[in-house]
Amino acid sequence: MFKSNIRELMNKKGFTIRDLSSQTELSTRTIHRATQDDTIGGCQLNTLAKIADALGVKTKRLYEEVEEHEKEHS
Repeated sequence: MFKSNIRELMNKKGFTIRDLSSQTELSTRTIHRATQDDTIGGCQLNTLAKIADALGVKTKRLYEEVEEHEKEHS
């Protein structure tokens, strides 16, 4: 499973989903999916790369892999 760090990174930059959508030319729905722990794993790599570029971070900072039991306790 994956944990999305995108919402946290957006907050640090003061970005809303609409701001990030505008900067990446991705739909707000796509951005929203990327911010959710249960759907970030289904995002395409080029989508994550666009988001990372807009946030000024490396793609690997957008998520972290977690064990199933860790997710249940967070």
